[in-house]
Amino acid sequence: MRLQQVLSYVRKAVDDYHMIEEGDKIAVGISGGKDSLTLLYALHALRRFYPKHFDIHAVTVDLGFGNLDLSRIEAICSQELQIPYTIVKTDIANIIFEQRKETNPCSLCAKMRKGALNEAIKKEGCNKVAYAHHKDDVVETMLMSLIYEGRFHTFSPVTYLDRMDLTVVRPLMYMNEADVIGFVNKNQVPVVKSPCPADGYTKREYVKQLLKKLNQENPGVKERMFTAIQDGNMTGWPPPDTLRR
Repeated sequence: MRLQQVLSYVRKAVDDYHMIEEGDKIAVGISGGKDSLTLLYALHALRRFYPKHFDIHAVTVDLGFGNLDLSRIEAICSQELQIPYTIVKTDIANIIFEQRKETNPCSLCAKMRKGALNEAIKKEGCNKVAYAHHKDDVVETMLMSLIYEGRFHTFSPVTYLDRMDLTVVRPLMYMNEADVIGFVNKNQVPVVKSPCPADGYTKREYVKQLLKKLNQENPGVKERMFTAIQDGNMTGWPPPDTLRR
């Protein structure tokens, strides 16, 4: 997949849900994975022609595993894209796996990581943060909520965090994970593998495989689920026919 195709998804999401306003300073949370790097390239390209001017600042929260090589991402930001890049050093890995010895570490890790990210973002003067959740993430989160919580819920395209005075946007929400993989492979984007020992052994991974199986056995089910989310009157999800101003 070419960057222009990625941009078409991102531009539609940004326009539909009014994710970017004039003068925004948007932090991009960079894990080093395929999704966040795709988002970084897309927003960098969008900035060149989007009618509303905005700035980008890449931020990575280093969990402290000790084996995360971010040199290639630093090179992309400084040399190729010329985007400021901040690495936030933390002891989250030690706290979760050594001190607390969490058997289900993902929830606590996510909270601590977001806390460190948001604090760094505010220090850099950003008013928004872009997360790299794609369409599969949206549907998988809905399924997780149904299976484990008994409610119809998923994260919204735009979320205002009043305690932080920070707005979260998700510009990849119309993009399939397969398309992200296609972009990364075609453009040889240097993905950094997660050093977390729980990676690939989570409830989300179980639901990801479940959704894949459902879609294979019932072609189009993922798209129908996504449409149900858009039409489901959930908080933060206005009906599609009300999106355009």
